[in-house]
Amino acid sequence: MNDVLPASPPDRGSGTVLALTLGAVVMALLVVVVLLAQAAAMGTRAATAADLAALAGADAARGLTPGDPCAVAADVAGRHQAKLTSCTVVGGEEVEVATELAHPFQWGVASGKARAGPPP
Repeated sequence: MNDVLPASPPDRGSGTVLALTLGAVVMALLVVVVLLAQAAAMGTRAATAADLAALAGADAARGLTPGDPCAVAADVAGRHQAKLTSCTVVGGEEVEVATELAHPFQWGVASGKARAGPPP
């Protein structure tokens, strides 16, 4: 008796290619999610720096702390690794600021704006 093995199917090994492709797609999606999370965190840091700089500048404008309101705001923003891009004293007691925080991979900047003044 002559046992003949059936011919191997033409799709032999296609599961490996499919698994590798699926793994590459999952890794690419993971990179995108990490980059989006980092961008959101940078935006939050820029907004926080703007809030704190505006509050410090408003305190200086009202005479509660010494110094020029914009200089104080720039100092506070700098302590949070942000750059003060604009500072305006409005009405003598309110301060409006804008900050920028550079992305660590040089893909742009995150910005924040805030306005602070005396309590109502």
